[in-house]
Amino acid sequence: MASNVEVKDLLEAGVHFGHLTRKWNPNMSPYIYMERNGIHVINLYKTVAKLDEANEALKKIAASGRKILFVATKKQAKDIVADKVSKINMPYITERWPGGMLTNFVTIRKAVKKMAAIDRMKKDGTFNTLSKKERLQVDRLRAKLEKNLGSIADMTRLPGAIFIVDTMREHIAVKEAQKLNIPIFAIVDTNSDPRPIDYVIPANDDAGKSIEVIMGQVTEAVAQGLAERKNDKEEKEAPAKEAPAKEEAPAKAEKVAEPVKEEKPAVEAKKEEPKVEKVAKEETKEEPKPAKAKAAKADDLTKIEGAGPKAAEALVNSGIDTYAKLAKADPEKIKEILTEASSRMAHLDPTSWPKQAQMAADDKWDELKEWQENAKGGVE
Repeated sequence: MASNVEVKDLLEAGVHFGHLTRKWNPNMSPYIYMERNGIHVINLYKTVAKLDEANEALKKIAASGRKILFVATKKQAKDIVADKVSKINMPYITERWPGGMLTNFVTIRKAVKKMAAIDRMKKDGTFNTLSKKERLQVDRLRAKLEKNLGSIADMTRLPGAIFIVDTMREHIAVKEAQKLNIPIFAIVDTNSDPRPIDYVIPANDDAGKSIEVIMGQVTEAVAQGLAERKNDKEEKEAPAKEAPAKEEAPAKAEKVAEPVKEEKPAVEAKKEEPKVEKVAKEETKEEPKPAKAKAAKADDLTKIEGAGPKAAEALVNSGIDTYAKLAKADPEKIKEILTEASSRMAHLDPTSWPKQAQMAADDKWDELKEWQENAKGGVE
């Protein structure tokens, strides 16, 4: 995906300003261009390259149908993130990060369901039967739940990725995502540690303009992924509608051809028969070609719970590019492939991946979704 952002735009937004040199994290040294007046300056060429890489990965996750959770609780970022992310219909956290949001997701879902139960009480009239004091308490509880969890009400299962603004502030979110093998995308400043982050975007995470420019690019990439998914669905539905029309057309052609054969002499009919046979043979030869094209197309392995974009890429490179192949693969062999590809994927547990892949290969998507909702990070 070609980048729409230029170094000049980032420079004007103040993306290059880092923290004071005494507050720096040495692990950020590859992304630092120079030091000026006691402040580190971020290399914007590396920011553009990393932003393109992150956008491409986010686009693929969005196209696969998985949700991306955006986290930004700091004052400068919360309004910007809420405004940008709500437009693409993705979940976000802009208030306090609820502990166990990912690792104890079942309990968080119960709180969201409680909010829905209060709404039902108001609709069916049971809310009015409560005393004035009880109604006040229920309203306060509803307002509190809406403030903290209202933006994740539509998130019925663990997200496919998490995007964080300021990893120092959201360190609990980073640890929870790491524990569940959820890919982490983050805006990382010079005072933060980039090692736990899968997709680092080195940039100023304190200035509103800087955050707005980066978030604008990120949400645009996600929107493109969602648009691709919508187009793919429409393309799949279109042949299904056209199929009955195609079946009717040959039937009509046969009816028209029958009286013509009766009028022609027997000699001409015999001459035409070999031609028909030749055409039939040519059609049978041509038919397997689309089958080969289908076989060559790789499945989206990121739909397997616990398998991120990098893990999926490693499996495809090793020849495991379809659900059927992954279903037959040995978990220990998968573990070896992941470890060889990157030491950072050594902690992944692919024990349940063949089971999930078998469900996907059999088109049992509802059963797979139910299994993933009950499992934590792809582990039963």
